Amino acid sequence: MTQAKTVSALEMTLAQSIKPTSQGKVRDLYDLGDSLLFVASDRISAFDYVLPSTIPYKGQVLTRLSLFWFELLSDLVPNHLLSANTKDLPSHFAPFSDELQGRFMLVRKAKMFPLECIVRGYLAGSGLAEYKSMKTVCGLSLPSGLLESSKLESPIYTPSTKADIGKHDENISYEQSIKLVGEKDAASLREKSIAIYSRARDYAAKRGIIIADTKFEFGVIDNAIVLADEVLTPDSSRFWPQATYAAGKSQPSFDKQFVRDWLSANWDRSVEKEPPSLPNDIVQATSEKYIQAYEMLTGRKFEAL
Repeated sequence: MTQAKTVSALEMTLAQSIKPTSQGKVRDLYDLGDSLLFVASDRISAFDYVLPSTIPYKGQVLTRLSLFWFELLSDLVPNHLLSANTKDLPSHFAPFSDELQGRFMLVRKAKMFPLECIVRGYLAGSGLAEYKSMKTVCGLSLPSGLLESSKLESPIYTPSTKADIGKHDENISYEQSIKLVGEKDAASLREKSIAIYSRARDYAAKRGIIIADTKFEFGVIDNAIVLADEVLTPDSSRFWPQATYAAGKSQPSFDKQFVRDWLSANWDRSVEKEPPSLPNDIVQATSEKYIQAYEMLTGRKFEAL
């Protein structure tokens, strides 16, 4: 495999020559007037912080997995994708086509909903912590006797607000989401989110991966709700290997839970306000996990571009 094009190399060329309109935790966004250019870096975030370390090939995995899912799910909900082909880049981005290849999407502009649409099919993360104390997840009552990583009888929809970098997303109730987006759109977002998750969960199961939970983002284009941003990637989902799954314990994962676990063991957030750099073995193992998830889900060998 060739040397990865890291976020540092990308930022020293593209981002210094053409300033992004805005930057997220992982993506840089360029406003092109009637469309947007999304560029996925190799940055990684955890606990709502962008880490000082980068993960080789991560931006390519996120982009190429999103493209895969956009195509697979297109009959359920339209999406904002226009092109991921370098020939369609605007002329002033053409000099950076090598750096951008495999990690960008040209998308239509959408009026985004101020929600992260989270669907949970298994008991994990913040949902597990709440369940242990109150037998609820985001205010939804669940049966007694569930264990860590237990499969839920049916997927549940638990929206959250979107937070700025360094701040925490806030879980909200479905009723609170109605206040934010209106009753009709709230119902549509819940229905679409559960339908997409269910389709993806069943597909992934055939490929040996459990999608424990995931989050979606939606917007409106021409009065229609569209799936936007990234979708069903290791950054936005918990992916577990089906072969070793057993309820009652934490599961090994193909996603950044691997990084969260290392940080939890090595970063005292009450003392150190900024996250530490990841050791090389954690960086390499995380990159390999992202690539493995891509290959298992798509059935394609990952070739670095």
